[in-house]
Amino acid sequence: MTSEQHLRRRAVLVAPGSDERKAGKALASAADEVVLDLEDAVTPDRKPAARDLIAPLVRDHGAGRTVSVRINGRGTEWFEDDLRACAELGTALASIVFPKVESADDLTEAHRILGENSGVGIQALIETPAGVQNIDEIVAGPRAVGVIIGYADLGAALGRARTALPEHWLYVQDRVLHAARAAGLQAIDGPFLGIADDDAFRHSAQWVSDLGFDGKWVIHPAQIESATAAFTPTDEQVEAARKVLAALEGAEARGAGAAQLDGQMLDEAVAVAARRTLTKIGA
Repeated sequence: MTSEQHLRRRAVLVAPGSDERKAGKALASAADEVVLDLEDAVTPDRKPAARDLIAPLVRDHGAGRTVSVRINGRGTEWFEDDLRACAELGTALASIVFPKVESADDLTEAHRILGENSGVGIQALIETPAGVQNIDEIVAGPRAVGVIIGYADLGAALGRARTALPEHWLYVQDRVLHAARAAGLQAIDGPFLGIADDDAFRHSAQWVSDLGFDGKWVIHPAQIESATAAFTPTDEQVEAARKVLAALEGAEARGAGAAQLDGQMLDEAVAVAARRTLTKIGA
């Protein structure tokens, strides 16, 4: 498994873990990451069967892919069994997506159940006002590798219209992004509440890309290409990032205390941005 810090999650496709055909198509798609869903996409009577289906899906179709599993939330009857099933997948699984995380204690409990021998990380899905309020402690929780905004549940809890524009979510987006970056985690935008690859979807993807997010969930394969494009740097941005890192490496090799490029001083902040740009192209 690739280091979490270098995983690309520009387009993250979610597929029901209970539907072998749809999950198999998702795993064969061009999405950077596939999340097999045991929660919202699976009815209660099918959850045990879906859990049993995850292992062969990952084993037969997940080789060389970034695959994660969204488990059922803490307090449900399926929570512990979902976690134990994920732990058994070992390094074949990139991470667990933990829904409705509201405190670091949620991650601590998941860490306990997963066991010390499981190295699987946790992406915290922020879907409640309490999750937003406690985001600073959540990103510091055990196994945290990323945070995701879940708009449907959060919007319902806030009383926000489903027609709200991406701009209406700026406070939440910035709050989550700042906390993630302070903790060195990835920040992923949740799904747009629509399945079409239309202007509204492309605007939402570009909006959060410009804010600084690493990628976006999509709920239909038709949206993969646009989401990937929104979070992929241009050739000019890639070339500029490489020049920055080369200039810094050259200054270090010469023992210089500072580096310059095109008449501007370079520092670690510029280097961080450059490395993040190259990560998005898989470099």
